[in-house]
Amino acid sequence: MRCLVFGGNGQVGHALLGALSPLGEVVAATRDGQLAGGGRCEAIDLTRDDGIGPLVGRVAPDVVVNAAAYTAVDRAEQEPGLAHAVNARAPAAMARACADAGIPLVHYSTDYVFNGAGQRPYREDDPTDPLGVYGESKLAGERAVAGSGAPHLILRTAWVHGLHGHNFLKTMLRLGAERDELRVVADQVGSPTPAWLIADATARILRQGIRASGVRHLAAQGQCSWFDFASAIMDLATASGRISRRPDVVPISTAEYPTPATRPAYSVLDTTLLGDEYELDLPGWEQALATTLA
Repeated sequence: MRCLVFGGNGQVGHALLGALSPLGEVVAATRDGQLAGGGRCEAIDLTRDDGIGPLVGRVAPDVVVNAAAYTAVDRAEQEPGLAHAVNARAPAAMARACADAGIPLVHYSTDYVFNGAGQRPYREDDPTDPLGVYGESKLAGERAVAGSGAPHLILRTAWVHGLHGHNFLKTMLRLGAERDELRVVADQVGSPTPAWLIADATARILRQGIRASGVRHLAAQGQCSWFDFASAIMDLATASGRISRRPDVVPISTAEYPTPATRPAYSVLDTTLLGDEYELDLPGWEQALATTLA
């Protein structure tokens, strides 16, 4: 199998390059044609969707995996055009190319397509209602892929983190080493999901073959607040010696930490459908975090 991975330097893309390699040849594409670990790859500017189809045609993959995304949730409020270019128009171009070639597209989306008013984990068929530009752009990407005619699997995930790239985990590790106190929002609830888990699950799915086109939810099990997540990070980082002294983690409300973008208060994803369909045993978020830090 030849896999073309867009966004090879991102959190999920970086993990995919390793996870997909047992399946065959992995061709990465990044903005500058360079890989973070060294070496060259395909170059693609996703703000110009006219180059995407020719790249897919030239590489001639058996499957395209789109791990590229504009993920700056707050900055998206000031850059809606850029967010939609990367999160909606680029996936639309990938999907058209896949439809023309008759090959499947795996595309990642987000829990932020929901408004957070739910009282139970969100299922795939629950109504979407994004609260900000980031979620709107990702939902537009979902719709473009779904309407393209290409075989596809849209994997919504949540609170992605890891030791590569920019994310909450790395920010907390840095601040935990610098400060005596961390003030963290305690009234937003979700399911922290490491990039390696997303990549490994994707590899298992592709090994089996996409069973049906559509949206599925992929996240670590359980739920917590950002405060709970930060507390667990500090506990594990202190125990493992990553930081020398555990700072105090203080719960605060969303109102005490205003941001340009409104975030959903509750965005836990129900992963039952994906787990049953592909026989995936997804770990709890605490176990996954421990594996990441180990």
